[in-house]
Amino acid sequence: MKNPNPGTELAKERNRAAQERTLMAWIRTSLTLISFGFGIERIVSILNQNLGGIPNPIRLSRILGISFIALGTFSLLAAAFDYRHQLKRIQQNDLLYQSRKSPTLIVAYVLAFLGMIAFLGILISPFIK
Repeated sequence: MKNPNPGTELAKERNRAAQERTLMAWIRTSLTLISFGFGIERIVSILNQNLGGIPNPIRLSRILGISFIALGTFSLLAAAFDYRHQLKRIQQNDLLYQSRKSPTLIVAYVLAFLGMIAFLGILISPFIK
Protein backbone atom coordinates (compact mmCIF):
# COMPACT_ATOMS: atom_id res chain seq x y z
CA MET A 1 0.00 0.00 0.00
CA LYS A 2 1.31 3.39 -1.02
CA ASN A 3 1.88 6.15 1.52
CA PRO A 4 -0.32 9.15 0.71
CA ASN A 5 1.44 12.30 -0.44
CA PRO A 6 0.81 14.99 2.23
CA GLY A 7 0.72 17.75 -0.40
CA THR A 8 -1.96 15.95 -2.36
CA GLU A 9 -4.00 15.17 0.73
CA LEU A 10 -3.84 18.79 1.91
CA ALA A 11 -4.90 19.97 -1.56
CA LYS A 12 -7.87 17.60 -1.41
CA GLU A 13 -8.81 18.99 2.01
CA ARG A 14 -8.62 22.58 0.69
CA ASN A 15 -10.83 21.63 -2.26
CA ARG A 16 -13.32 19.95 0.06
CA ALA A 17 -13.41 23.01 2.31
CA ALA A 18 -13.93 25.24 -0.73
CA GLN A 19 -16.86 23.06 -1.81
CA GLU A 20 -18.30 23.34 1.70
CA ARG A 21 -18.07 27.16 1.59
CA THR A 22 -19.67 27.19 -1.84
CA LEU A 23 -22.55 25.03 -0.64
CA MET A 24 -23.09 27.32 2.36
CA ALA A 25 -23.22 30.33 0.03
CA TRP A 26 -25.80 28.54 -2.11
CA ILE A 27 -27.86 27.71 0.97
CA ARG A 28 -27.88 31.39 1.97
CA THR A 29 -28.77 32.49 -1.57
CA SER A 30 -31.53 29.92 -1.89
CA LEU A 31 -33.00 30.80 1.50
CA THR A 32 -32.99 34.47 0.52
CA LEU A 33 -34.80 33.73 -2.75
CA ILE A 34 -37.42 31.60 -1.00
CA SER A 35 -37.94 34.24 1.71
CA PHE A 36 -38.15 37.04 -0.84
CA GLY A 37 -40.76 35.14 -2.86
CA PHE A 38 -42.83 34.41 0.22
CA GLY A 39 -42.54 38.04 1.33
CA ILE A 40 -43.65 39.46 -2.03
CA GLU A 41 -46.75 37.30 -2.12
CA ARG A 42 -47.74 37.91 1.52
CA ILE A 43 -47.13 41.67 1.54
CA VAL A 44 -49.05 42.28 -1.68
CA SER A 45 -51.95 40.10 -0.54
CA ILE A 46 -52.13 41.98 2.81
CA LEU A 47 -51.99 45.33 1.00
CA ASN A 48 -54.78 44.28 -1.38
CA GLN A 49 -56.89 43.09 1.55
CA ASN A 50 -56.36 46.32 3.53
CA LEU A 51 -57.02 48.55 0.51
CA GLY A 52 -60.43 47.06 -0.17
CA GLY A 53 -59.54 44.11 -2.35
CA ILE A 54 -58.34 45.89 -5.48
CA PRO A 55 -58.89 43.42 -8.34
CA ASN A 56 -55.73 42.12 -9.96
CA PRO A 57 -56.66 39.91 -12.92
CA ILE A 58 -53.06 38.86 -13.69
CA ARG A 59 -51.99 38.16 -10.06
CA LEU A 60 -48.44 39.08 -11.03
CA SER A 61 -47.32 39.30 -7.40
CA ARG A 62 -48.43 35.71 -6.77
CA ILE A 63 -46.71 34.47 -9.92
CA LEU A 64 -43.48 36.31 -9.02
CA GLY A 65 -43.59 35.10 -5.42
CA ILE A 66 -44.05 31.48 -6.47
CA SER A 67 -41.34 31.88 -9.11
CA PHE A 68 -38.82 33.12 -6.53
CA ILE A 69 -39.71 30.25 -4.21
CA ALA A 70 -39.32 27.73 -7.05
CA LEU A 71 -36.00 29.27 -8.13
CA GLY A 72 -34.68 29.15 -4.56
CA THR A 73 -35.72 25.52 -4.18
CA PHE A 74 -34.23 24.57 -7.56
CA SER A 75 -30.99 26.40 -6.70
CA LEU A 76 -30.69 24.56 -3.41
CA LEU A 77 -31.23 21.16 -5.03
CA ALA A 78 -28.79 21.92 -7.85
CA ALA A 79 -26.15 23.07 -5.34
CA ALA A 80 -26.60 19.92 -3.24
CA PHE A 81 -26.23 17.65 -6.28
CA ASP A 82 -23.19 19.61 -7.48
CA TYR A 83 -21.62 19.40 -4.00
CA ARG A 84 -22.00 15.62 -3.90
CA HIS A 85 -20.61 15.30 -7.42
CA GLN A 86 -17.58 17.45 -6.61
CA LEU A 87 -16.85 15.50 -3.41
CA LYS A 88 -16.88 12.26 -5.40
CA ARG A 89 -14.42 13.78 -7.89
CA ILE A 90 -12.10 14.84 -5.06
CA GLN A 91 -12.27 11.40 -3.47
CA GLN A 92 -11.52 9.64 -6.78
CA ASN A 93 -8.61 11.98 -7.62
CA ASP A 94 -10.46 12.99 -10.79
CA LEU A 95 -9.43 16.63 -10.48
CA LEU A 96 -8.77 17.51 -14.10
CA TYR A 97 -10.55 20.62 -15.29
CA GLN A 98 -13.95 19.91 -16.82
CA SER A 99 -15.97 22.64 -18.46
CA ARG A 100 -19.53 22.68 -17.14
CA LYS A 101 -22.57 24.90 -16.88
CA SER A 102 -22.46 27.08 -13.83
CA PRO A 103 -25.52 26.94 -11.56
CA THR A 104 -24.78 30.58 -10.71
CA LEU A 105 -25.13 31.65 -14.33
CA ILE A 106 -28.41 29.76 -14.69
CA VAL A 107 -29.82 31.44 -11.56
CA ALA A 108 -28.63 34.83 -12.84
CA TYR A 109 -30.47 34.33 -16.14
CA VAL A 110 -33.67 33.25 -14.39
CA LEU A 111 -33.46 36.21 -12.00
CA ALA A 112 -32.98 38.58 -14.95
CA PHE A 113 -36.05 37.04 -16.60
CA LEU A 114 -38.12 37.41 -13.41
CA GLY A 115 -36.93 41.00 -13.07
CA MET A 116 -38.04 41.68 -16.63
CA ILE A 117 -41.48 40.20 -15.90
CA ALA A 118 -41.78 42.32 -12.74
CA PHE A 119 -40.74 45.45 -14.64
CA LEU A 120 -43.26 44.82 -17.42
CA GLY A 121 -45.97 43.99 -14.88
CA ILE A 122 -45.41 47.25 -13.01
CA LEU A 123 -45.26 49.14 -16.31
CA ILE A 124 -48.61 47.81 -17.61
CA SER A 125 -50.47 47.54 -14.27
CA PRO A 126 -52.03 51.04 -14.51
CA PHE A 127 -53.63 50.05 -17.82
CA ILE A 128 -55.23 46.85 -16.47
CA LYS A 129 -58.31 47.36 -14.35
